[in-house]
Parts: sequence; C-alpha cells; structure tokens
Amino acid sequence: MTINWLYDVTIVLYALSVCGYFIDFLENNRRVNRIAFWLLSIVWLLQTVIFFAKAYHVGEFPILTTKDGLFFLSWLIVTLSLLINRLLRVDFFVFFANLIGFTIMAINLFKSKDRISGVLAQHLMSDLLVIHITIAFISYAAFTISFILSLMYLVEYNMLKKKKWGKRLVRFGSLSKIDQLSFFCNLVGVPLLLTSLVLGIMRAYSIYPDFNWFDPKVIVSFIVFGIYCLYLYLRLGKNVYGKPLTFWNTLGFLLVLINVFLSEALTNFHLW
Repeated sequence: MTINWLYDVTIVLYALSVCGYFIDFLENNRRVNRIAFWLLSIVWLLQTVIFFAKAYHVGEFPILTTKDGLFFLSWLIVTLSLLINRLLRVDFFVFFANLIGFTIMAINLFKSKDRISGVLAQHLMSDLLVIHITIAFISYAAFTISFILSLMYLVEYNMLKKKKWGKRLVRFGSLSKIDQLSFFCNLVGVPLLLTSLVLGIMRAYSIYPDFNWFDPKVIVSFIVFGIYCLYLYLRLGKNVYGKPLTFWNTLGFLLVLINVFLSEALTNFHLW
C-alpha cells in the first residue's frame, strides 16, 4: 500500500514537472524551468525509494516482470536526463526526455499486476539473468536518449531552415553537439545490447536445451542490434552525419518500443 501511494504521488509530481518544462519551452521561463527541475529531482528520489523498497519487500532485484522493467526504464531516463542536463547543459533535453519517461510510467500505472509464482521466480532468477535484463534496459535507455537527441536535431534543423530566430533556437545549442551526443549514446548502447544478447542466449541454453532461435522477441532483438550497427557503420564508415541518420535512429527506437511493450504478445519464451 505504501509503495502504491508513493507511486501515485510520483506520477502527480512527474506530470507537474513535465508541464513546467513545457511552459518553459513555450515561453522561455527560467523560473519555471528551475521549479520543474527540482520537481523532477524529487521524482527521481521517490522512484529510487520505490525501487529499493520493492527490492527489499520481494527479496530480489525487481526487474523480472514487464511492469518492473518499465519502471526501471523510466527511472533510467530520469537519471540520465538529470545527469545530461547538469553536466552538458543541453537546454530542452529534459523536457523531451521526460515526455517519454512520463509516458512510460503512466502506461505502467494502468498495467495489470504481472506477478509470477515464487517457485517460477526462483527457477528463472539468477545473477546471469538479472545482468542480462538490466543491461538490456540500460541499452534501451541509451537508444531512447539518442532518439530524443535526434528529434531535437530535426526540430532545430527545421527552425534554422525556416529562419525562425529567437531565444528558443539559441537554447537548443549547436546541431553538431546534439548530433555528437546522439552518436555517443548509440556507441554505448550497441555493445551493451550485444552483451545482453550473449548473456541471454547463454542463460536460455542453460534452461532450455531446445532454445528457439526463431522466437519473435529474439528475432526483433537481433534486428534492433543490426539497425544500430548499420547506424554506426554509416557514421564511422561512410562519414554520414546529421539528418540522414535520424531515420535509422527512429526506426531502431520504434523497434525497441515493440520489443519492450509488445514482448508479452510476441512471445511465449520470455515471461518478462
């Protein structure tokens, strides 16, 4: 009951924070921006408390189910957005990032509880599996941040093309900086996803000797990996920059969403 109450409070504060950043985006209101930042900091603190309270309550790392995984992904997005905002000073990034983070958390609020039996949990849970799922969600968070930066790149590019000068354009920062950050996120995400896939296959073979390589979730995961590898090849091997890469970033992100939100509908192999 306490965790549910904290979750409701977190959702409300998260909504207020996103609204504050939206007002700042429209009116360039620095005071509202500061208020929204502190609200988001409180959201991060409450999410952290909820996460560790649930870990203590269930006695294991709370990431085995889809509901817990989505909450963890939302927490990662908030964490990364706060760090990037403080360390790199990319204006408006927190607003775009937390539109997605809040959406994930709101969807998670209306999901039915997807608990699994204690016996099955003990059978599935292992250090290898925890690391596999955790690294997968960290890579998804990196891809999400990269997509957000690509979205910002397109917005600023179109503003420059239409010659919409003003404070809002200045606060976006340079296109090259946004493009570089987007590339860096994918550069981090790709090896993390590969590591997660390798660990997942190792764990699957240890439990299921007749592991099905044609499981839809497995196939989509490798397609996601292939798309982001193609992104890195175009950037590093073909010296492609900026707008042409946003297509592959968007396609990869959409497949990530399919892998996360539709995993239960796509496969009988994964239970989380």
